[in-house]
Amino acid sequence: MEKVIKKIPAKVRAISANSAVTKRRVCGYARVSTDMEEQVTSYQAQIKYYTDYIKSNPSWVFVGLYSDEGISATSIKNRDGFNRMVQDALDGKIDLILTKSISRFARNTVDSLTTIRKLKEKGVEVYFEKENIYTLDSKGELLITLMSSLSQEESRSISENTTWGQRRRMAEGRHSVAFSHFIGYDKGEDGKFVVNKKEAKVIVLIYNLFLKGLTFYQIKRELEKRGIKAPCGGTRWHQGVIHGMLTNEKYMGDALLQKFYISDFLTHKQVKNNGEVTQYYIEGDHEPIISKEMFNAVQNELASRKENIDKYIGTNMITRKLKCGKCGAVMRRKLYHSTDKYRGFRYRCTNRYEGTKDCDMRIVREEYIKDEFVKAVNEVIKNKKGIIEEAKAILETLNNTDKLKEDLYVKEKLMQDISIKVDKLLKSNSNRTQNQEKFNQQYNELEQEHTKVKAEAEALEKEIEEKTARKIKIECAIQAYKHSKVITEFSYDLWNGLLDKCLVFEDHIEFKWK
Repeated sequence: MEKVIKKIPAKVRAISANSAVTKRRVCGYARVSTDMEEQVTSYQAQIKYYTDYIKSNPSWVFVGLYSDEGISATSIKNRDGFNRMVQDALDGKIDLILTKSISRFARNTVDSLTTIRKLKEKGVEVYFEKENIYTLDSKGELLITLMSSLSQEESRSISENTTWGQRRRMAEGRHSVAFSHFIGYDKGEDGKFVVNKKEAKVIVLIYNLFLKGLTFYQIKRELEKRGIKAPCGGTRWHQGVIHGMLTNEKYMGDALLQKFYISDFLTHKQVKNNGEVTQYYIEGDHEPIISKEMFNAVQNELASRKENIDKYIGTNMITRKLKCGKCGAVMRRKLYHSTDKYRGFRYRCTNRYEGTKDCDMRIVREEYIKDEFVKAVNEVIKNKKGIIEEAKAILETLNNTDKLKEDLYVKEKLMQDISIKVDKLLKSNSNRTQNQEKFNQQYNELEQEHTKVKAEAEALEKEIEEKTARKIKIECAIQAYKHSKVITEFSYDLWNGLLDKCLVFEDHIEFKWK
């Protein structure tokens, strides 16, 4: 049988198959990427234009206008208006989307094509007015791919220019912070730091509480108990915020710039700068709230706690200073008899019950530890005048760091002299021919001498910092002794303020005072 082929002419355009039957449901999409006045004007103009334009077409039904203001287009993740529009289109509420240009739609090639293909599968068309591209047209995807790539490169260029500008500002010592969420300072003229006296008291309180021995959790509880508002304005504090405040050099008047940097201009993801990008440290940038001595004392205390951290310590004040007198392990707190009249907390050696080392230390009641501490404190308080005098004598020794500072200055000057000699040696070697064996020997000798002097200087710096940290700890202890009176019940303030550590033995307890 002979094959017969009949041609059936097309009656409706494929890209607008529904238009011959019903009116197309059309929406507009507008977006600006900054809050600058001229951009806001453009944004408002876009909204009016698309509203009037769609309503003026008799074959279209206006279903609304979707918009995002002050949001970047490099990622669609945080663009609520855009995402809502796409979802409505996929749900069958929209047939055609009008937008100014591909760069207004998305500057990320992958996001742009992925979204357009999703819409295309549902028969939803996008029209880019500036480029005159309909996405359901056969040439549409090729043109969109090319134009989106150009838009993405434009975003890269803008991002790099912005980053360059920011880094130039940092190199010149100009910087700022989000003052609305930065407790302790207000924004003054030309963006300068101005101390907020009320908030500064909170910073000083946090530093003092930490040096008294309180953990981040205990400081959090104390701040909330006093009704002090957090940087975000709420009543709840977070331990990470407190840690950040205790390690922020801006509170001692300095500023470390570029702690974080944006690794990818598309995702805008910030990562910690571990040396990948140049940093700038400005000393004496603004008025301090905390002295350098107190700041360094806190950093030493943080390092000490990190070095001696134990998974069993948790947030309990007593556990942090409690050690087994036999093996030196942490005494862990545990609740016994939780449902009967003998209910109470006990402390037991982690090496005996949960460790790998042998220890026969018995379980100790919390009440016993507290009672013994009360007795010991009262004995100490009876002789507090003598203790304070001894502490003041120690302070005089710790305050005398002039010799150490003189030695440090000599070492730093020597390092500078060695650096000058190295520079001269390198220039001499590059300007004229000389014996390379002799050059290498001289260079290595200078390098070894510099390394040795640098190590000596660092040791002196460490000794000065340690003395300063001890001085501040003793000053805190003196204040605790001055205000202490004979007590009749256990005091967490005195446990933190006076006690360095507590060793528990079978038949007695030893308290080591600060």
